[in-house]
Amino acid sequence: MNKDLYIAENFGVSKRAVDIVNAAEEDVRDVFKDMEKTAEINQLKVMKAFSDNRVSERHFVPTTGYGYDDDGRDTLDKVFAQAFGAEDALVRQQWVNGSHTLSTMLYAVLRPGDTLLAITGKPYDTLEEVIGIAGRDGNGSLKDFGIGYVQIDLADGEPDYERISAALSAKKIRAVIIQRSKGYGSRPTYSAKKIGEISDFVKNISPDTLCLVDNCYGEFADTAEPVEYGADLMAGSLIKNPGGGLAPTGGYIAGRRDLIELCAYRLTCVGIGRECGATMGFNRQAYQGFFMAPHTTLQALKAAALCAAVFTRLGFKTDPGPYDARHDIIQSIEFGDKDRMIAFIQGIQKGAPIDSFVTPEPWDMPGYRDRVIMAAGAFVQGASIELSADAPVREPYIAYMQGGLTYESAKLGITVAADNILNCM
Repeated sequence: MNKDLYIAENFGVSKRAVDIVNAAEEDVRDVFKDMEKTAEINQLKVMKAFSDNRVSERHFVPTTGYGYDDDGRDTLDKVFAQAFGAEDALVRQQWVNGSHTLSTMLYAVLRPGDTLLAITGKPYDTLEEVIGIAGRDGNGSLKDFGIGYVQIDLADGEPDYERISAALSAKKIRAVIIQRSKGYGSRPTYSAKKIGEISDFVKNISPDTLCLVDNCYGEFADTAEPVEYGADLMAGSLIKNPGGGLAPTGGYIAGRRDLIELCAYRLTCVGIGRECGATMGFNRQAYQGFFMAPHTTLQALKAAALCAAVFTRLGFKTDPGPYDARHDIIQSIEFGDKDRMIAFIQGIQKGAPIDSFVTPEPWDMPGYRDRVIMAAGAFVQGASIELSADAPVREPYIAYMQGGLTYESAKLGITVAADNILNCM
């Protein structure tokens, strides 16, 4: 069977689109090799954590009610902590998404009168109401609890160290928040090592200031995580990288043991913390997903590099570029045109395994300032480790693609999206 002919005949894409994608794939073959080396190292770290913690069938047994003595739950925490190079970790299905996990981390360590300093620009849109820079007063934001907020915007994509130094020297700052990924911005994603350098800079000026990391989309993109380089806490979602496409929900927080205890108290209540929480069959998927995570993240990274190569060939600005180092799974393409951006998102949906017959349209998504269009043909609703794409409908009309459980399926989605764009040009 001729693969290219099959794609053209069965998915309705032009031969030109297929040829462009195939040529772009050859452009990034060497890039894939470096990604595979990273994945192998990370897989070995996960395997070592499973072995050292003697994971067995008994760790998959469901618990109900209070969930006391759930050894599977408690051992999963240890596996995450070891693989991530952290003192401790908290992994729970009770967190509904990454924003919920991050807000737990913030509420856990901040107290009335404290100040939170954002040193990589404005955090992701869905944290604005958590912080209190959006939404109404009285809704339970950090601001409502007397927690101050100061934001230092980036300077040409880099932290503004002069202003950070001045802010840390001017008053006591309880915590800084560092966002690893670009979110809906156009700045670089930071490597774990880079985040460590930022943390060192903060600690040298203000040793007691906590360095908190939004690690979403970045897990297993490097061979080490931010807490290994000196960050105090990091948090992320299990329906992104560390869930491996198998975890149906949940999140994690990893880092200093004393701070993880505070996070557990915030998740449940003071005095109970991590001792309660029934898993109800969640453990097997969480363990297996974490086992698969280095490999699944590799598929998503390869898909992102291919996407960059394809749309660079088509004349669009991509970030990262095809040959740039990658520290998360997100690929952005600047279309400069609303219709082209929407066509790209719709093409990704058409090339997805679930709801491929659906045509996404912009809508007023909860937690976002602008209308958002989102392609999410996923087995787990909203899972961005699966092939997905989204964009706020605002200039300069940048689309953000991420995920792909298999490189081959992601390649198909990118091919359909490329064909949609060719039809707009």
